[in-house]
Amino acid sequence: MTGHRILVVDDEPQIQRFLKPSLTAAGFDVIAAVNGVEALKAAATQAPDAILLDLGLPDMDGKDVIAELRKWSKVPIVVLSARDRETEKIAALDLGADDYVNKPFGIGELMARLRTALRHAAQSAGEVAKVVSGDLNIDRSN
Repeated sequence: MTGHRILVVDDEPQIQRFLKPSLTAAGFDVIAAVNGVEALKAAATQAPDAILLDLGLPDMDGKDVIAELRKWSKVPIVVLSARDRETEKIAALDLGADDYVNKPFGIGELMARLRTALRHAAQSAGEVAKVVSGDLNIDRSN
């Protein structure tokens, strides 16, 4: 999984300080954005492989970010939010989010959901998850 670029969109400094080293230790390259405008700009210019998106941003609702992204991008979006009402989850997923994780969260579960989103995106793009050549087996999803 090394080398995947993850855009973390959250205005809470403690979340950014926690996620960046956790994701980096797992082999991901991390891009940070603290509001919706920064997120859309980073998504357009830095081509992240996946986005971790908080819904409660200072300049716009995260659901609006999802709607804008889905106009031109299929990048996997995992919502990471304290909003736990079912209607919020349904709205985000219906707008095009690939998954929804409630805060507070366990880093293990978040990493598993991120790997799943990346694996699904790779399969949708036609990439082969496993390559076998003779005695050599490569599992690209791991």
